Amino acid sequence: MASKPWSSTAPPSEFRPYVEAGESQAEFSVRAVILGAVFGVLFGAVTVYVGLRAGLTVSASIPIAVLSISILRAFGKASILENNIVQTTGSAGESVAAGVIFTLPALIFLGYPLEYSRVFLLALIGGWLGVLFMIPLRRQLIVKEHGNLLYPEGTACADVLVAGERGGSFAGRVFWGLGLGGVYTSLMTTVGAWRPQPEYRPDWLPGASIRGAITSEYLGVGYIIGPKIAGTIFAGGVFSWLVLMPAIKFFGQFAPGPLYPSTVPIPDMTPDQLWASYIRPMGAGAVATAGLITLMRTMPTIVAALTSGLKDVRAQQAGAESQAGRIDKDLSMQVVLLGSLAIVAMMWALLTFKPIPGAFTTLGANLVAALFVVIFGFLFVTVSSRICGLIGTSANPVSGMTIATLMATCAVFLVKGWTTDAYAALALTIGGVVCIAAANAGATSQDLKTGYLVGATPVRQQIGLIIGVMVSVFAIGGTLILMNKGLEKYNAMQIHLNIEQLPTGVRLESDNYVYNEKSYMLVNALGAQGVPDGKYLYDPATKQIEIQWVQGIGSEQAAAPQARLMATVINGILNQRLPWRLVALGVFLVLAVELLGIRSLSFAVGSYLSIATTLAIFVGGVVRWLAERGKKKAEHAESEVSPGSLYASGLIAAGGVFGLLAIIINVLEGAGWMRPNLFRVGPNILGSLTQSNLFAVALFALLAGSLYTFAKKKLD
Repeated sequence: MASKPWSSTAPPSEFRPYVEAGESQAEFSVRAVILGAVFGVLFGAVTVYVGLRAGLTVSASIPIAVLSISILRAFGKASILENNIVQTTGSAGESVAAGVIFTLPALIFLGYPLEYSRVFLLALIGGWLGVLFMIPLRRQLIVKEHGNLLYPEGTACADVLVAGERGGSFAGRVFWGLGLGGVYTSLMTTVGAWRPQPEYRPDWLPGASIRGAITSEYLGVGYIIGPKIAGTIFAGGVFSWLVLMPAIKFFGQFAPGPLYPSTVPIPDMTPDQLWASYIRPMGAGAVATAGLITLMRTMPTIVAALTSGLKDVRAQQAGAESQAGRIDKDLSMQVVLLGSLAIVAMMWALLTFKPIPGAFTTLGANLVAALFVVIFGFLFVTVSSRICGLIGTSANPVSGMTIATLMATCAVFLVKGWTTDAYAALALTIGGVVCIAAANAGATSQDLKTGYLVGATPVRQQIGLIIGVMVSVFAIGGTLILMNKGLEKYNAMQIHLNIEQLPTGVRLESDNYVYNEKSYMLVNALGAQGVPDGKYLYDPATKQIEIQWVQGIGSEQAAAPQARLMATVINGILNQRLPWRLVALGVFLVLAVELLGIRSLSFAVGSYLSIATTLAIFVGGVVRWLAERGKKKAEHAESEVSPGSLYASGLIAAGGVFGLLAIIINVLEGAGWMRPNLFRVGPNILGSLTQSNLFAVALFALLAGSLYTFAKKKLD
């Protein structure tokens, strides 16, 4: 190993990798690749579950590294480079899943089904694009900028790998979180021992609601992002649910009829209806504005990274680069160029042979769309990597980059006169691939930084990332569709509708949709007056909408806030159906927050999400604040590799894995393959206690107490 004490934060002039160039260790072994692929599938599915529910994702590199150290050690001595290949390969699943859930669920909101093959191909194209374009940028951003771009998650992961090599109890913290979090989640979701979302609606403040989605993953997410970000997110929720909604209820208490976009008079509206009708459009404007402001702040870094990256590419093509050694060897530029051409061909083939229904584009237009993907992909891969180097993956404004792509694409479509719903879906397809590429590029940068610090071989990491993307996409699409099916529900309602003359924004999707052995007409509303956004079952006999089909994605259980924002932006630009005054309120809210000197993106996300999510995340941030009290700054009170963060990672994994298991059971019961409520014995044992708000809060407090206890214990 290194002949002197190793430090990941050593100055560039003094830095030496942990495993130096002349040393030989096992690295790209069969067991490392297989284990990494398994983690890619697992964390890809978990990220889909957690991200759709919380609107947030957390880097998987550190928990995968910890688990790899423990598992490979059980099969004999494993090198630090093998463990690095495991976390590199496995982390691709989390990053690709993040890009997918931010965009592709918007197909549902635009009225299109989630097709497994389409999700699979778009995720594969975007994931590979993110890896390929980081190859020529690695030397500039990872090596040459070592002293300037810290890549915090990548540096922390290197610290974990080195600590694991030297011994310690890192893995134990993750397993404790996984075990206790799994028991908690199973008892709550599968057994039904207590309410998953206690709620209090104060009579003295009509329109308000205080509720918490008391899941282990939200608690863990809040701890990892810390009290400052968690508090800012919760502040947005407080403003929406305890200020704006009561204000709407107060000033609208004498309104004689519905106020667009709602179809229910304000005096009769529940907090959930107020949130869905009025808060979400405001939040959409707020998130879009905050994302664009964040993106504009990074313009100098965009120009610098693009300029330096292109210089390196030209130098490499001209043969000016010296023969690279092991720790400097990347996949060749021929691979990058041929891979880029292959991606253009794959995108063209997808748009040509599996087109969006109703989007009658030409072969040339499909080629232009494919080139858009590569051009915007390279631009925002560079942006994403640079931003992640400065502020980390968690704060990477991928949504803002995607919105910029969508705006440019929709502007071209407007010039061409392509403004139907089909072209909205086509714009989303282009933006979705770019979003996946940008998200994966950010995580790829962190992995390559980890490899640079520990002395890995870049070309082997890059191959591992390509394999990780290819394997994980098999699970991502399936999990997405499973959640959409497992969380769906049908609500009875009555809305009169003239099927012969549908209002603008309402279209007929099927004239023979069978539900409960009765045939209905299926209609979809998006930006219509008189009918809220969603899908409905219309009975021709009564001439009324009788049932609302609430799909799993988009419901309160899986809000998918970023994807809904994408659909809202696309639809608003192409068809001018946005409630623009509400959106403008969100825009000026963000401007006010920025003038206060607060970074607005976290606040805007909190104003858009349900307070049930933001409150639970805030509790995790409070636990971290309590655990840090009294520690000196010199001690680096909390870091990515603290015992509390490791335990919190286990809680997140537990919430995702066991929450997903509960959804699978729900699907099996609905399909008749399992007896209903087979495991739901909680009400039989605990009776009315299972519906007690106080009982649920007390158990969540116990889980938070366990997090505090483990956070205070030092690692061995």
